Amino acid sequence: MSRSEAQQVLLAKKWDESVDPKGWWMSEKLDGVRAYWDGSRFYSRNGNVFYAPDFFKKGLPKTPLDGELWGGRGMFQKTVSIAKTHSGDDNNWKCVTYAVFDVPKLKNDNKKPAKFEQRMEWLHQNIIPSKTPYAAAVVSIKCRGKQHLNDELKTTEAKGGEGLMLRRPHSVYEHGRRDSLLKVKSFKDEEGIVVGHEKGKGNNMFVCGAILLETPDGRKIKVGTGLTDADRRNPPKKGSIVSYKYFEVNASGTPRFPVFIGKRIDMDWKEYCKTYEPPKKTAVKELTRQHSIMFGPKIGKKDSNLSSEIESEKDEIDPTKKCGSKRTADEANIDDSSTSRKKRVEKKKAKPSEPSRTCSGELCVSENMITTETSTDIRCC
Repeated sequence: MSRSEAQQVLLAKKWDESVDPKGWWMSEKLDGVRAYWDGSRFYSRNGNVFYAPDFFKKGLPKTPLDGELWGGRGMFQKTVSIAKTHSGDDNNWKCVTYAVFDVPKLKNDNKKPAKFEQRMEWLHQNIIPSKTPYAAAVVSIKCRGKQHLNDELKTTEAKGGEGLMLRRPHSVYEHGRRDSLLKVKSFKDEEGIVVGHEKGKGNNMFVCGAILLETPDGRKIKVGTGLTDADRRNPPKKGSIVSYKYFEVNASGTPRFPVFIGKRIDMDWKEYCKTYEPPKKTAVKELTRQHSIMFGPKIGKKDSNLSSEIESEKDEIDPTKKCGSKRTADEANIDDSSTSRKKRVEKKKAKPSEPSRTCSGELCVSENMITTETSTDIRCC
């Protein structure tokens, strides 16, 4: 029973700007190993037992708890290594804390599932240093809004933290991935299964250069950044589940700046795939001739001299194309003769005060757009 309960812990979805965090409970997101306490033993999300020594379990209640084995910020890999030990008497466990953030089975006075606030009150009354020297209750504070969330996120990341967690107020403990629990991070992350390895180059010629991953939706990802020398000598084997972080996903589905985080020992790939939500791709923007830039007016003004636009005597411009404003037939029709092109340029120079649009191939640009005022982008025809 305990194993199946450990495999059904509450999982977070990703926060996005459409959700107002005001009033939600906010806590630090820990980069540890998820651990379910059933009253006597710790279990991973995969249902495997963590063989913690007896001194580590001192004072823990018979009530099931949900939390993480945490070795501190930036210590994920070392924590994984400690959690995998089977001896049960490893002194390295003294450097780990069981950070508890929920009480899954707690009931209220009416024998109904307790609300989050009730569970936190119970937690802070029962998981205290004098009773549980190797366990601590994770503190949550009320979020005052998006600015508060962003400020705390910057502070957390500046200290080496992974991000923040948001918990919906008055929510009950649920199983599986739910929108009552949201994770907030500047960098995004997800898991992939190792399907191969790429040989290194240069200094890494004789070791692994990158690991090749596949995501639940079938995308192939290559990750080399973040691998330590030890990882390169002994990379995760095929079939292993690993975590990596990235900045964003481009339109083709490829993550930008993927960075290896570490191997996961607390996950089941099939279960992960069941609740997997593909990341949102970055929308493809239309090409424009004008661009915003910090602390100055927009840049990208086109020279009014058409000679730079007419690169080939064989170029033709479709007189039926429109660029947001009407062009005369005289403006649209450019024949192949050099005399006609010259007249066209002279005509443009004769009326410098009139805002005009010129078209080179498919690209259109207004000639009077550089200004300190906000102006409309001129897009491709």
